[in-house]
Amino acid sequence: MKEGQGSRTAERVAARRAAHQLLDDPLVFDDPFAFRVLDPEVAARVRADPHAYDSSRAAAYLRIALAVRSRYAEDELREAVLRGCAQYVVLGAGFDTFALRNPYARLRVFEVDHPDTQNAKRQRLADAAISPAVDTVYVPVDFAKTTLERELAAAGFDRGAPAFFSWLGVVPYLEPEAIAHTLRFIAMQNAETTVVFDYGTPPHELSLVGRLVFDAMAARVAAAGEPWKSFFAPAELRALLHDAGFTQIEDLGPAELNARYLDQRRDGLRVGEMMHLAKASVVASP
Repeated sequence: MKEGQGSRTAERVAARRAAHQLLDDPLVFDDPFAFRVLDPEVAARVRADPHAYDSSRAAAYLRIALAVRSRYAEDELREAVLRGCAQYVVLGAGFDTFALRNPYARLRVFEVDHPDTQNAKRQRLADAAISPAVDTVYVPVDFAKTTLERELAAAGFDRGAPAFFSWLGVVPYLEPEAIAHTLRFIAMQNAETTVVFDYGTPPHELSLVGRLVFDAMAARVAAAGEPWKSFFAPAELRALLHDAGFTQIEDLGPAELNARYLDQRRDGLRVGEMMHLAKASVVASP
């Protein structure tokens, strides 16, 4: 990211989420606000030619992976709300639209992101005369100047109440130490807590085709100034989560994700072999 500008990666994610609404049938992730959070010029380009965001096989893998991870996070959020959770923290919110679609009357949403990206999003919503739900709290966090713990507390986050965290499209861009620190913070809440996030397996473990897809995608994010930094083997990640204090862990690889969300599609869309989605919880003892 460049100072004073929003995340280019967040912009690209939003554009591909919008393209998914036009290109894929059936939808994996239905987002009626996908176009509303885009820069109007970008929205017009996507509507005019959504295939411009699908010019390679690697792009198709990425587009469907973004849809699957959002669907998984919101499926798991629904289960948490049914168990009584009333706090949802979206880490690295980017141009996520859940706060505009929030169907849960008691759920308070905390959107956490860098101030520049958050300002860009809020300006677009204001320009489009769109207001998030009343219980939406914007939490700007510049990690060079402050901490997640401090800013969430200042925003009214209750560490003594159940909470659900989504952390999508962030972990690969962080150093391992920052990942471990954030996981420890999430696990140390004083009530039932769950986090859902995506991660990538080490590129040397991929097949030849998988490595070619990885190289193409890695080159794109690096060119945007936001290179991938961290990868985990599943056993390594499980150990990290246990060390952080999580007591229940679910790790879904490409086979499980394809079976759950993409089975019997006529278009053949699949997530790539590198993708994993993890859910980790701390459940209070009865």
